[in-house]
Amino acid sequence: MIKESLVIVKVGGKIVEEPDTLERLLKDFKAIPGKKILVHGGGRSATAMASRLGIESRMVDGRRITDKDMLDVVTMVYGGLVNKNIVAKLQANGVNAIGLTGADCNIMRSDKRPVKDVDYGFVGDVREVNARFLAGLLESDVVPVLAPLTHDGKGQILNTNADTIAGETAKALAGIFKVTLIYCFEKPGVLLDENDESSVIPYLSYYDFPRLVEDGTISGGMIPKIQNAFAALQAGVTSVLITQAQALDKLTGTTIAL
Repeated sequence: MIKESLVIVKVGGKIVEEPDTLERLLKDFKAIPGKKILVHGGGRSATAMASRLGIESRMVDGRRITDKDMLDVVTMVYGGLVNKNIVAKLQANGVNAIGLTGADCNIMRSDKRPVKDVDYGFVGDVREVNARFLAGLLESDVVPVLAPLTHDGKGQILNTNADTIAGETAKALAGIFKVTLIYCFEKPGVLLDENDESSVIPYLSYYDFPRLVEDGTISGGMIPKIQNAFAALQAGVTSVLITQAQALDKLTGTTIAL
């Protein structure tokens, strides 16, 4: 049996938090044919809201420390403000979307990250994805919009990296659909020179990756993004692309390959 195509788009917080870039993104997302899922971040909005509430934002290596107060903030911002704003705008664009966290219909369970060198607090590492439920929504022509929140099955919400949410969703659905995973952010792809947006690496293989990390070409948050991409491919995802949100309609950027 030939699998139906599914496109999963993960978009960074800055793009969904600014009205102009969000409108462009959603129009391009609508134009993607067939079944699709949108996964979003919202870190800048969470940081801004925390500041308004007098709550300090703490980051380690680009990852948020989520204590109880910060968990309340990200739950409100990711699961509410950002998610429902996207859903409302998709509906206005004729896309029948539903906004979900991992706790809704038990879509995504996580384990609270164990304390090693750093105590990240209420942060989840994904353990299980309810692929059948998501597939049912897709078969009903509903577009899931996933916020970066999961749960532990015991009543605890957990903050979870949006790249990981996208990657784990893609892996879980690869057995049902022919999945293309697209990571959208502010740059046109993975760059040889971060100051030169024309220096896009068009094709990045598993064998090139360690060398590019070692020489500093790939660093920071791009490292776990690409690691998620390789893990998705190894789990049966058909293709992974890292690109700029404005290029979603062209599908140019960096293709990740094993």
